[in-house]
Amino acid sequence: MCPDIRRARSGADPEARLEEAKGLALAIGLVVADAAIIPIRDIRPNTLFGEGQVQRIATDCELHEADLVVVDGALTAIQQRNLEEKLKRKVIDRTGLILEIFGERAATAEGRLQVELAHLDYQQSRLVRSWTHLERQRGGFGFLGGPGETQIEADRRMIRDRMGKLRRELEQVRKTRELHRKRRGRAPWPVVALVGYTNAGKSTLFNRLTGEGVMAEDMLFATLDPTMRAIGLPGVEKAILSDTVGFISDLPTQLVAAFRATLEEVTAADIVLHVRDMANPDSAAQKRHVLDVLTELDVIDGEGGESDMPIVEVWNKWDLIDEERRIELEGLAASDENILPISAMTGLGVDDLLARLGQLLTEGARLHEMVLPASDGQRIAWLHAHGEVLEDADGGEGEQGPLRTIRVRLTEKERGRFEALKD
Repeated sequence: MCPDIRRARSGADPEARLEEAKGLALAIGLVVADAAIIPIRDIRPNTLFGEGQVQRIATDCELHEADLVVVDGALTAIQQRNLEEKLKRKVIDRTGLILEIFGERAATAEGRLQVELAHLDYQQSRLVRSWTHLERQRGGFGFLGGPGETQIEADRRMIRDRMGKLRRELEQVRKTRELHRKRRGRAPWPVVALVGYTNAGKSTLFNRLTGEGVMAEDMLFATLDPTMRAIGLPGVEKAILSDTVGFISDLPTQLVAAFRATLEEVTAADIVLHVRDMANPDSAAQKRHVLDVLTELDVIDGEGGESDMPIVEVWNKWDLIDEERRIELEGLAASDENILPISAMTGLGVDDLLARLGQLLTEGARLHEMVLPASDGQRIAWLHAHGEVLEDADGGEGEQGPLRTIRVRLTEKERGRFEALKD
């Protein structure tokens, strides 16, 4: 059920939101018996929907023999409990559904930690629902308020303890990632991060560029855990391509916090590739949601909308767009060199994308003349591998032996990475 109260908040068309909700349900293996948009003028604090609407939902559940009702919106614990009592069926909201998907898909130890933390954060306010059969037994006296109350408090205490442990483990993950980023800065291959709305084709493009076999299906949240592989680019010996978790509108706050360590990879990138599904009629709204997340990560300035790093828009699924729409979009893409139409599935436009990435990573290179000890083979080799060496000649004798004079073109970032090799 898609309540039409979220349109003003998300800007998305209710039909598109309903299709996305069905996609989320299918992504976890649910059979969608019926789906409907339910307009809501006033939110009912007890049930979200009006009494007549609840009755109609109950009738539809009986008609289609549905066992589960998914509400594509946020439900409070009270609304969820009241709806379950009235409908006589299990009810979950959008947050609960996305958490279930993430719990099923998380493949790495880090992903499972993040999902479990988000799940516990979501469930702790709903514990009373699970223990209503004990909560009624509030008899007794003294300091104990009855077995139900004791059980709930014990459960909450265990959840708090477990969440504390998970946060400590995730903090260790964050520190480890930071060390890895510093190590990449020292060994210093430029990083290109793929971002985009879920199911935009990021993993398909990742596979196309790297030759890897990362799971890529026509399914929301087909992949969750970040993947990194080396690729070659024109003028750049090697770059690291990072595939991140797909974004989605109204991503549960618990998941935004839990997956922040993963998304921080984007903040350390040299270039951000924003992959868009241009065959989706809701592509413009999806772009806004992605930019909102990038703003939250401080990749984009919230006031001016500017970014310190280049953001290249990859207009994917070009092969699925009809000719009239394609002609219209080609005119828009031609006016901006950082918009590139491609098809990750067929390979159309991928060579142009690689050329643009190589151009961005090498532009702004300045000529530097460096005198290094001839024995410093590591840094001399680094300059040959990462810069455009114009001259490598005998530099005479120094206090510690023979010297080499090297004239090389380096970008400011490459120069900083070279300087870091001294430490």
